[in-house]
Amino acid sequence: MYVAMGLTLLSAQWMSAQDTAGQNPDLHALKDKLQHLEQEIQELKGEIEAVEQVQSTPLAAAAAALRTPPVPPTENGKASTEQERSESAIDMYGFVMTDTGYDFGQINPQWFDVERPTQLPSYPNQYGGNGNVYFGVRQTRFGVKTSTPTRMGDLKTQFEFELFGTGVDAGQTTFRLRHAYGELGQFGAGQTWSPFMDIDVFPNSIEYWGPNGMVFFRNVQLRWMPVRTNRTDLTLALERPGASADQGVYSNRIELENVKPRFNVPDITGHLRLTRNWGYVQAAGIFRKIGWVDFNDPHYNFSGTAYGWGVNVTSNVKLSTRDIARLAVVYGEGIENYMNDAPVDIGAQNNFSNPVSPVKGVPLPVLGVVSFLDHNWSERFSSSTGYSLVNIGNSNAQNPSDFHQGHYALANLLYHPVPQVTMGGEFQFGRRLNFTDGYSFNDYKMQFSFKYDWKKTLAY
Repeated sequence: MYVAMGLTLLSAQWMSAQDTAGQNPDLHALKDKLQHLEQEIQELKGEIEAVEQVQSTPLAAAAAALRTPPVPPTENGKASTEQERSESAIDMYGFVMTDTGYDFGQINPQWFDVERPTQLPSYPNQYGGNGNVYFGVRQTRFGVKTSTPTRMGDLKTQFEFELFGTGVDAGQTTFRLRHAYGELGQFGAGQTWSPFMDIDVFPNSIEYWGPNGMVFFRNVQLRWMPVRTNRTDLTLALERPGASADQGVYSNRIELENVKPRFNVPDITGHLRLTRNWGYVQAAGIFRKIGWVDFNDPHYNFSGTAYGWGVNVTSNVKLSTRDIARLAVVYGEGIENYMNDAPVDIGAQNNFSNPVSPVKGVPLPVLGVVSFLDHNWSERFSSSTGYSLVNIGNSNAQNPSDFHQGHYALANLLYHPVPQVTMGGEFQFGRRLNFTDGYSFNDYKMQFSFKYDWKKTLAY
């Protein structure tokens, strides 16, 4: 109504101005009237805008209410003033990978598509004749990561699995859990990389198992991360305990049949990483208790306790814009199950001076070394080459054919036609040396792989 009245008044004044102009052609008077009319037009426009805003406000408020979810109340019934303004994100990722190759030697059939020195034969023709072709898709992987902003920091989770069977599923193409982990602020819980290890030491290879001399272990844990910056990372954890033992030359004795393991203390691990422009250096440690109880004839007592410990020093060094050296040295006792490819943690040792416990278990010393170089020839071609070693300090009651030392090496040339695709060939070498019988075995492999990566990010 106000708009119509304003427009009517404006029209009347304009007609009056025209009539006046016809009666009195005074130019200055006409200009004055025109200026006055323009001022009134601007005032009317302002009134129109005000009326339109009043009329549209209820509709706009209603539409906004429909789009915006209700704010959840806090414990005292009032709306929180600390609502998150950032979106949560879901990253789905993975790859499809096909491996094919030729093993010039022989290996445990359950590990046909990897190079593990501990799984090489411990005596001639243990796994049949030399020369085997293999195909597989067991490296194929799928994972989901989430990140949700909260007032205590980002809530992050990761769930990831692959098709590489191990343990009771060794040799099979089946689902295998890798990560089931979540963290909020400084604390995390679930299965993920042990703080005692460093995944960044793993070279750019297509062989699945990787360097035998590196610490490589995903474990269920509770972790605390009090310091996490771009230059310093401090992480401490309590991890699920576990270990294996070798009864050696006494493995068939009835007196040892009912000796059972006991783990009543979690493993304690941690690391400190310092990052600089040239790369980083990380020092990690572990301390653990391994126990076993004898439920046999009371005339003997084979119960015992051993304490494992280890130090793992790792580094990545940027030798140039195209070269990265991946290095690691680990030493300890009774930490073999944290190693990528090592035998038992506890070995049998003669203790004849004690008639009640003539045999005891001792933690086996282990030394691991990793030295690899990753080189980028161009945006489409890359290579990795290097060497790794595991050396075990065997106990005197182990079998002569037990594993003592393993060597691992590889060299490859990989092609990336697009960033999401990797294909190429790799030469692999493995060597096993037994404890005291003098037997050793060298294995050679050629592997060709085709890997197709994908990733999708969703926000909600």
